[in-house]
Amino acid sequence: MLQIVGSKTRLGNLMRTLAFGASMLVASHAFAGGTDQLKQFVSQVHSARGEFVQTEVRAPSNAQQQASGVLSTQNKVSSGTFTFARPGKFIWAYEKPYAQLLQADGDKLYVYDKDLNQVTVRKLGGALGASPAAILFGSNDLDKNFNLKDAGVKAGIDWLELIPKSKDTQFQRVGIGFRDGNLEAMELHDVFGNVTLLKFSNIQKNPPLPADAFKFTVPKGADVING
Repeated sequence: MLQIVGSKTRLGNLMRTLAFGASMLVASHAFAGGTDQLKQFVSQVHSARGEFVQTEVRAPSNAQQQASGVLSTQNKVSSGTFTFARPGKFIWAYEKPYAQLLQADGDKLYVYDKDLNQVTVRKLGGALGASPAAILFGSNDLDKNFNLKDAGVKAGIDWLELIPKSKDTQFQRVGIGFRDGNLEAMELHDVFGNVTLLKFSNIQKNPPLPADAFKFTVPKGADVING
């Protein structure tokens, strides 16, 4: 966020791996596994807001492995808040360790880097379709873009795994975890061996939102770049 490259990296993490998630009540204990709970979540939760903690575990480069002789990793932790209304409207606000805002109004995506006072504007288009972001911000056609299967219970959380059907994607698979009917976490594995873990808290499902909740206003004096 603090550098132009940083902003693009954050945008890539969100749009390609989603950097965006939500945790909320979707059903009772009647669900047999994570797949059923996810489908219930997508069909019933049209909007939400809450908080997230994002941990990026980056695989070491070949040069780093050769230099160290060990398979070390680099972790990067950030946190913030989010609001979304499907399809295609969201506000994903990083607050720590530095501020950056990603906001979509259903047509365009705005990325605001506060330190640079710079806004990058991109066409949202079909970018959500087969990306992990579609799980939260897209429509209800998950089966069209992903193969879903239950992945068992770990530490009291029911997990499912989504494999993108498209070969033209940066991600190998997406894991989603539910506990007692609540969506708790997402685990994103990209083709480079990096993993992004999202944990969610303080979720409100289907909250009342004003009609202009996702309308973006360019901050005073900010440079605008059309990407």
